[in-house]
Amino acid sequence: MVDYNGRMGSVYVAGRGISPAEVERWTSAFATYLPERRPLDVLDLGSGTGRLTPGLAARFQGQVYGVEPSDRMRAAAEEAPHPGVTYLKGAAEDIPLPEASVDAVLMFLSFHHFPDPLQGLREVRRVLRPGGVALLRTQFADLMPDLFWYEYFPSAREVDAAMYISLSAAQALAVEAGLTPGDDVVEITAEEPRTLRERYERLSHRALSTFEHLPADEIESGFARFAEDAERDPDRAMPVYSATMLVLTRPS
Repeated sequence: MVDYNGRMGSVYVAGRGISPAEVERWTSAFATYLPERRPLDVLDLGSGTGRLTPGLAARFQGQVYGVEPSDRMRAAAEEAPHPGVTYLKGAAEDIPLPEASVDAVLMFLSFHHFPDPLQGLREVRRVLRPGGVALLRTQFADLMPDLFWYEYFPSAREVDAAMYISLSAAQALAVEAGLTPGDDVVEITAEEPRTLRERYERLSHRALSTFEHLPADEIESGFARFAEDAERDPDRAMPVYSATMLVLTRPS
């Protein structure tokens, strides 16, 4: 488990911030899989520093709840209040909302942090209204992207793959929880194009949980080589990776 009340909580905004344009692209992509009617009430489960939470309120025009267990992350989110957003202390396994209280649930890179994924999905089903949709934006162990920065940190590929479950395992958990998963994974491209220097500056904060599991000497040597390359070729355009998402529905 990663302690987001500690170092990770202090660097998350700098290392994992999302631009307004990216928020617009993400929420536009989410809207494709949600009902057209407005307003929609939304739960941002594992909302962290509120990177997407206010954008969900603006897009879907209903009440948005950001549920986050880390006090530090939640406090950072509350520094930018939005009239349509309420932040709550809570966890996936015990969501502090009534049954059938939201039209949609977003799990944005939070599912792999759930101590009990099955119970978390059961809670997602409970708070969804019949016909409601859960958007599971996560990585899948059998669909991992070949990230360019793995060349600097050779252990990272294996660490990342071990952090996630396979697509079929996620689908099976959803079915067991009473949710209906889509047959295919959705791919979304919403990330901002960045140069090698920009990539280095973001990753140097070590705001990815991957770095919590790498040997210290590998981190040190990897960032040293990374810094040299960023200094030598700062404006090189880096790849933009598509993101995977599974769409889950509570049966009517």
